[in-house]
Amino acid sequence: MAKILLVDDEKDVHYSFRRILKGEVELELASAYSGEEAMTFLEHSEGVDLILLDLRMGGVSGLEVLQWVQGRPAREKPLVILMTAYSSAEVAIEATKRGAFEYVIKPFDPEKMKAVVAEALRARQAMQRVVTMEEEAPAETLNADPIIGRHPTMQGVYKMIGRVASTDATVLIQGESGTGKELVARAIYHHSERKDKIFLPLNCSAIPETLLESELFGHERGAFTGALERRIGKFEQASGGTVFLDEIGDLSPGLQGKILRVLEDRSFQRVGGERWIKTDVRILAATNRDLQRMVREGQFREDLFYRLNVVALTVPPLRERVEDIPALVRFFARRYGRQYGREKRGVSEEALRLLQGYRWPGNVRQLENAVRRAVVISRGELLLPEDFHLPEEESRPQPSALSPAEPAGDGDELALALQVEPLLKEVFEALAEVPPASGMLPLIERILIQRAMEHTHGNQLRAAKLLGLSRNTLRARLKQSGR
Repeated sequence: MAKILLVDDEKDVHYSFRRILKGEVELELASAYSGEEAMTFLEHSEGVDLILLDLRMGGVSGLEVLQWVQGRPAREKPLVILMTAYSSAEVAIEATKRGAFEYVIKPFDPEKMKAVVAEALRARQAMQRVVTMEEEAPAETLNADPIIGRHPTMQGVYKMIGRVASTDATVLIQGESGTGKELVARAIYHHSERKDKIFLPLNCSAIPETLLESELFGHERGAFTGALERRIGKFEQASGGTVFLDEIGDLSPGLQGKILRVLEDRSFQRVGGERWIKTDVRILAATNRDLQRMVREGQFREDLFYRLNVVALTVPPLRERVEDIPALVRFFARRYGRQYGREKRGVSEEALRLLQGYRWPGNVRQLENAVRRAVVISRGELLLPEDFHLPEEESRPQPSALSPAEPAGDGDELALALQVEPLLKEVFEALAEVPPASGMLPLIERILIQRAMEHTHGNQLRAAKLLGLSRNTLRARLKQSGR
């Protein structure tokens, strides 16, 4: 359960936050009504993940509390969202320089505030949950996520993490979806010299292109419709820390050029801004696409590829390390057995043979979802073959960028929902912050159609099948969007 400390000298603000966050069962909200009370609370309390901090209070100010928090030991240092009713670009920049995660202007939109809080808690969890490297399923811990595997290819991954973590080198992590690329990025971060600074993950394919530039670089007031205040972007927000760009192969050509500038001289401009801003971030990137092929086809900048590819690390697909499946299954069964109060004595040999004979197109993520489902539906003390639902249509390797995918069969809808829900949540929160004029659904539909056409190299019949539309409906939608 995440713990939030609200620090504000106005009782109405405390009431508002309790109403906004009501129903969030995974949150505990504590209150302090002055800077002095907040510091006393933090001295005697453990496990505070996030501070919602008013800038102007009688006595100790919000900036002074922020500076005091930044001086605390790394493991006791919560993230801070600074709030104020007084919009000032200078204060916003100063707050960011002093380590604030975000800067919010009062009065704020409740849904936007919930989105900012959710983003901060995700970042906090990524920073707090240490990634370990294990040959076998480890003893369960509350604050660690293991990378499990004794296969030689995984041993090579562990060695490479050890070699690059202590440097500031840019790392390109390659591998199919679901192989654990973000875990590898977090392992590099947790073993780096920047582990006491912020770690910000960003999925480049989950955020619409129109918003991604602002997410990365920030924007000036009036830069576009809905830009009512200056906003700090990820590269400015994470200065001194690490930014993880997942699915970097999905960046548009324009954004590729701007990322290249950050890698070359650590500088960028906010959207609508003229001043060049310096940042000190380490960039880790990941992709499930064949960037070298994309370079040859003119879809990805060659100079950016070589800048990213300073150190390349490939995470193997699960089908190439089936020896690791028993250890992974035992770990997931223990984790979700405890989470759901349905602990099992183990997994039958027949079930393990079934799982090792499957191709796992969704890799470790799909295996995790399959075990989670089995734990939920199983009635006995052992997980048996019949507890696992493995779609026959997916019994071949996941297609890569080299061979576009055909639509899968019905499959396991529960596992698919569990896999997709976090991405949809991220998209929703990004759109809720600056709602499109036409609403969310038309924009998301346009993006899905565009992705389907790119994925199938313009084949309308296959794109329609992938989207679940008739070919005529797809043609009509393409005509509406001017394509």
